[in-house]
Amino acid sequence: MGVSTVEQAVGTRQVAHRSRTALLLPTLVVLFFLSGMSGLIYQVLWLRMLALIFGVTVYAASAVLASFMSGLALGSYVAGRYADRTRNALLLYGVAEVLVGLSALATPTALAAVERVYVGLSPSLTDATAVLTLVRFVLAFAVLLVPTTLMGATLPIIVKSSLLQVEGLGQRVGVLYATNTAGAIVGTVAAGFYLIGSQGLNFSFQVAAGINVVVGIVAIAASFAFARGAEDEGRTNGDASHHHSSQVSPLISNRARHLVLVVFVLSGFASLALEVVWFRVLVLFLRATTYAFTVMLATFLLGIAVGSYVVTPLMRRRADWLVWLASIEMAIGVVSLSSLLMLGWSYRILDLGEAILRRPLPYETLIMLIASFLAVFPAALLFGMAFPIGLQLWAVAGTDAKEHVAERIGIFYSLNTIGAIVGSTIAGFFLLPWLGSQLSLAVLASVGLFSGLLLLSTLPPDRRGFAVRAGGVGLLLFAAAAITMPNPFDLAVKHRFEGETLLWREEGVQTTVTVNQQPSGFKLLYLDGLHQADDNPAMVAVHRIIGHMPMVLHPQPQDALVIGLGGGATPGAVSQYPGANVDLVELAQSVVNGSEWFRHVNYDLLRLPNVRLRVDDGRNYMLLTPKRYDVITADLIQPVHAGAGNLYSAEYFRLARNVLKEDGIMLQWIGALPETQFKLIMRTFLSVFPETTLWATTHDGDHLLIGKKKPLELRRADLERKLQDPTTREALAAVGITSWETLLEKYRAGTDALHQYVGEGPILTDDRPQVEYFLSLPRREKQREIEEINSGGIEKYVRP
Repeated sequence: MGVSTVEQAVGTRQVAHRSRTALLLPTLVVLFFLSGMSGLIYQVLWLRMLALIFGVTVYAASAVLASFMSGLALGSYVAGRYADRTRNALLLYGVAEVLVGLSALATPTALAAVERVYVGLSPSLTDATAVLTLVRFVLAFAVLLVPTTLMGATLPIIVKSSLLQVEGLGQRVGVLYATNTAGAIVGTVAAGFYLIGSQGLNFSFQVAAGINVVVGIVAIAASFAFARGAEDEGRTNGDASHHHSSQVSPLISNRARHLVLVVFVLSGFASLALEVVWFRVLVLFLRATTYAFTVMLATFLLGIAVGSYVVTPLMRRRADWLVWLASIEMAIGVVSLSSLLMLGWSYRILDLGEAILRRPLPYETLIMLIASFLAVFPAALLFGMAFPIGLQLWAVAGTDAKEHVAERIGIFYSLNTIGAIVGSTIAGFFLLPWLGSQLSLAVLASVGLFSGLLLLSTLPPDRRGFAVRAGGVGLLLFAAAAITMPNPFDLAVKHRFEGETLLWREEGVQTTVTVNQQPSGFKLLYLDGLHQADDNPAMVAVHRIIGHMPMVLHPQPQDALVIGLGGGATPGAVSQYPGANVDLVELAQSVVNGSEWFRHVNYDLLRLPNVRLRVDDGRNYMLLTPKRYDVITADLIQPVHAGAGNLYSAEYFRLARNVLKEDGIMLQWIGALPETQFKLIMRTFLSVFPETTLWATTHDGDHLLIGKKKPLELRRADLERKLQDPTTREALAAVGITSWETLLEKYRAGTDALHQYVGEGPILTDDRPQVEYFLSLPRREKQREIEEINSGGIEKYVRP
């Protein structure tokens, strides 16, 4: 009777333990989903905040991304080695998540210290790009080292937490990896469409950190609940793990296992490099807004998540997964090569939809979604399928031992991440500038084909015939895709810029620049598919007056700073004043090269002795320069373009104020915007330059803000003296300023009227770049109402 009671108690306890362990994987899935969500929010926030310090150049962004991913690789490798020795991996995971949240929450404070160090080092730094990039990498790595290393540690630790036996490792990894990626999609969309624009960077940090801390606390609590059951389950299944570990994957040779590892270094390289190329191609078809980049990244992550989810149930079956992996890798090559062809179908799908529904569709939104899906999703799906299969083959298929599984996972993930770092760098700095997007895509697609053939070469002699046939099919499909691959620029001209002729293009390190010609003969300059300038006289006049107005209103301008070149009409106008030295800061060398097509409207300024060009981020230049200026103006920059919000914040205007001389003038152009955003920009400018006046351009709906440290004094004699110089007189006549009276016609409102018009309210800050994200705000006006709102709202404050 006593023995029976004991047996019943033991049986009851084992049932309870098994019930608890059955909940382990679902619990980990929920926790890792939330962890992936916070991780992508952090990535978006860190890239944006470090760009405020280092600039938005590709070199600076690459330094930040490399430091971020280096931390992930380091954390994965170190944690993989340590996790195998811990008795309670879930407890370790919970501690890591809490520390991620706390350390990430401290990064805004750390970044403020980094900015002080960076500015302090600037006098001793050379202008050499390599030196600046290295310094930026070291500083960014110092800030991100702790949180990113901890983030990288979570995958091997959480897999170890789920591992009671080696059997089913690939399935568990597939579920966890896919779920973490699904969380990353939510984080990307949340940050890009709502959090940053509506709530701000600091609040977004608090949300992400809160998620990590909650995940960590739940994991720590769960670790004690699951620990006892895991021990009993482990004892029950201990022997079984040795007999069934290779149930779904036959043992493969060490050579094959190590080639799998090599393939996933190449896969990491190709995936991030392809992402860079796809993004550069897609912006030719989309507006390069923050939303477009968010949709593209979310689509890539969606493909990875769906791919992992799709393949995970299949991995329960016994199959030759090495052949599967080889086939998937070759398919990645073929599908990647076909992505441009599929991109062209996006417009046909929209046209077909409109024909079926017999009504116009929201073209811009749908083309963003459809083009991203067709170009990026298929290959991303295959990348997602490959990851759990490859990890299963590397970590399990070559051994029956459960020991060191976490270490093998850490090695796999860290090397895959290192490949991704190299891939993104090589694609942006070398492949695109040297080969262009079409050839770059072909080269990167061939990496997938080569990887598949490499894996097929490891098959045993009795399967060589199959390997040859499979490889031959892959080569034929790849060749067919290569033959049918269209030129992306031809596609863009055909579908987006219908009627225009492509005259010139350059796929630079920073941006892709194209010059098209309309049937009317006018030339247009596009940066990443966005119209920046043209030689239509009306548009040229707008750009020129942005340069002329501060030069005319300053009594004797000697040193002028112009942010942005574009077609060159703005800095060209500034250069037409005797004795004025012009510092021109342009972000991209490809824009400098493209401006050569507009020498007839920019006074051939790059060859003028009083113009000094610097290829750099304008905001970063103002942060570091010791020079002071009489005039600061900027080329026409639309605030909704990705990253342009950095040039409309109070912090940016304060940087400009700091480099102005005591009697200096700062000009800010405001285009046609909804009145809420119009007032927001004006109120922000007034918060830094209280002594501001409003002036008209040559285009209805556009306005110019003239800001000074002290009240503006207009003197007729100053203008008349400038008009005595024939060069200046001719340049001013081109924008309709020929006399004192014609200048005053541009005046619209004084300081008191502007303060009264904007009233009390929020301002734009680096923390809350609402204008760039204005579509994410609760209240918005339609674009077609913009000009009416602007003219009607401010009209009663304008000088009659």
